[in-house]
Amino acid sequence: MYLRHFGFKQAPFTLTPNTEFYFGLPPHQEALQVLSTALLTGEGFIKVTGEVGTGKTLICRKLMNDMPDGFYCAYLPNPFLEPDELRWALAKELGLEPSSDTDRQQLSGLIQQQLLALAAKGLHIVLVLDEAQALPDQSLEALRLFTNLETETRKLIQVVLFGQPELDARLAAPAFRQLRQRITFSYCLRPLTANETRDYIHHRLTVAGNQSQGLFSPKVSQQVHVAARGIPRLINVICHKALLVCFGEGGHKVSPKHIKAAAFDTEDASPAGGQFWRWLAIFGCASLGLAVVSAWLGGYQL
Repeated sequence: MYLRHFGFKQAPFTLTPNTEFYFGLPPHQEALQVLSTALLTGEGFIKVTGEVGTGKTLICRKLMNDMPDGFYCAYLPNPFLEPDELRWALAKELGLEPSSDTDRQQLSGLIQQQLLALAAKGLHIVLVLDEAQALPDQSLEALRLFTNLETETRKLIQVVLFGQPELDARLAAPAFRQLRQRITFSYCLRPLTANETRDYIHHRLTVAGNQSQGLFSPKVSQQVHVAARGIPRLINVICHKALLVCFGEGGHKVSPKHIKAAAFDTEDASPAGGQFWRWLAIFGCASLGLAVVSAWLGGYQL
């Protein structure tokens, strides 16, 4: 609804992880370097954890898009699967189509044969699981058993786990000590610094097509950083809402008032305290609602 107003070709702060907006900030680039090194050395388990909204899914997609030649990637975006469901999902990702009456032992045998066949072609098989903290305990153990499959020189399958900090807490339990010892490479994503937040905002604005360097001033970017605590997803939400408020007022430059209003209207954000700013934020939220209504009535296209 504000694209033409600010000169955007596309929405700059969508929540969908889009690799077109990938910026290569230090924490994300370091995570990818760890993943690349681990894959090339053939390790069985690799783990990347981070708080909600820190960019795990974006890194996951970037990893799969840039997978080196010679790697075969199987991807499970929703691993809330019991062990048998996990085996069927992996079989499908490996290109198998077992009959419905295939039992567990037969299915495991088919998976092993397929892994051997792919390895014979010189392929390294990588299983990538997003939201791995949702894996049931028995499914985590099933994954560990899959990494027991190997030739005389290397593992038949490598497993990359992307998950929230709850995954680390679960793996710390004594029951998972065998799996824990097989995770030879891991990385924990951190929030962005103030300077990284500023650069992140301007990068997304540029990719989206905005040529103005003054839309988000350094002071405003600092406010976004504080309100979002450096978490990219919250940065996107706050910036999007601030642009809505600015658009609703007919402005062309985001102000501190717009950030206050956007932060106050955003779950899990951390707006600055103070009764004056609280009332200003409430007023800004009303402006936010009016901006949305005005956009609909004016027929603007998002």
